[in-house]
Amino acid sequence: MMEQRRNVMIIRRLYKKDRSFYGKVFTLAIPIALQSLLTIGVNMLDTIMVGSLGETALSAVSLANSFISIYQIFCMGLGMGASVLVSRYWGMKLSETSKSAAETALKQTVCLMLRLTLFLASLFAAAMLIIPGTLMRMYTDDPGIIRAGITYFDYSVATCFFLGLSLTTTIALRSVGQVRLPLFVSFGAFFVNLFSNYVLIFGKLGLPRMGVAGAALGTLFARIFETLLILGYLFLRDERICFRPADLLIKTGSLLREYIRISIPVLISDGILALGNNSVAMVIGHLGAVFVAANAITSVTQQLSTVVIQGVSQAGAIVTGQTLGTGKREAAMDQGWLFLGLGLALGTLSAVFITLISGPMVGAYLNVSADTRKTAIELMEAISIIIVFQATNSIMTKGVLRGGGDTRMLMLADNVFLWVLSLPLGLLAGFVLHLSAFWIYIFLKSDQIVKTVWCVWRLQSGKWIKRISTGNNS
Repeated sequence: MMEQRRNVMIIRRLYKKDRSFYGKVFTLAIPIALQSLLTIGVNMLDTIMVGSLGETALSAVSLANSFISIYQIFCMGLGMGASVLVSRYWGMKLSETSKSAAETALKQTVCLMLRLTLFLASLFAAAMLIIPGTLMRMYTDDPGIIRAGITYFDYSVATCFFLGLSLTTTIALRSVGQVRLPLFVSFGAFFVNLFSNYVLIFGKLGLPRMGVAGAALGTLFARIFETLLILGYLFLRDERICFRPADLLIKTGSLLREYIRISIPVLISDGILALGNNSVAMVIGHLGAVFVAANAITSVTQQLSTVVIQGVSQAGAIVTGQTLGTGKREAAMDQGWLFLGLGLALGTLSAVFITLISGPMVGAYLNVSADTRKTAIELMEAISIIIVFQATNSIMTKGVLRGGGDTRMLMLADNVFLWVLSLPLGLLAGFVLHLSAFWIYIFLKSDQIVKTVWCVWRLQSGKWIKRISTGNNS
């Protein structure tokens, strides 16, 4: 009887009726999810169109994008780190508490974020320009794939700057509730990429057939389109952050210590995590072309199944930050449990979704071998299990706990579980035990299971709620 009562109490805490809370979360999450869906649509177009050129081109673009994804995750880290501060300061501004200091801190945060983005873009662009062959050899020994990957890098150097600026600025705008504009911009970028890919990859409208290079240029044109519109809005129209071009020269010394304390651990955490995930890609790359191509096919499905989860994760960070910014600690605790319940529910729905579409998705790739299709199906089965845990801990770590300012502990936990647990187990499964694709994937993603248990413990402790100041302005 006591056990039954406790279970009922847990369920009520996870799934309490709160229309205001769910309305606010999904008002933020749905546009974010739709924007992610459009981004995935761009990636899917690249994969399908390049896939029609054969497995070598498909593998090359997939592996080259594995390196570019390191940069993208670093940018996400920069943006989400700044988002922790922006959402908290926006909450302070709305509550009229230290309003003037909060307004200044908002601008300083965005300025620091943009400066770091440009610095980071310069580093990755230089690597792609100077040592593209070395980068490709980290993932594969196949000469044909390496050559095609180098071509893709050559045409993607400038993409780093536009991708970084549009991505980080979008996250900052979302943190103050501006979620519709980025969605509309991404919608336009989708069609820019679709048209550019069609014309450049296959050589239409009198242009030469560029293949892999055309896919890279199509992505570049889409990123330029995004950046011009997003930065144009921030500099000329936005009335929430009120950041103008002259603010790029603003003095940021008073906020620097707080920015480093809260935001930089997110960058480090996501950066090291990106390297770890890239190490997973390297493991996959050395398991053979069949495994690489199969993973490229399933990656699109993984992304499709997590768009709502990513939206709720980012909404979790924003809602938690704004709630704490208005001084409502107990409300933030209650919301944390509701977000945990959302994670479990959305993870389960995603698992069902993957199970239903795995067959049609794999069958859409007509120019791959039977072994590749068989391996892709095995990976889909493993993904449908891992997604439940991934959804739950993603909403907690990238959302609630991060929004509470618990960034240093998250930096430690994220990377310990990846580097100490899942990578060694994945290497053991793939290169020592020679297990099936299903078990290799399960072992490579075992950190998702352990991290979920840790998130529940951390949430219950309440230690994830940290005080954040406006620097010397407070």
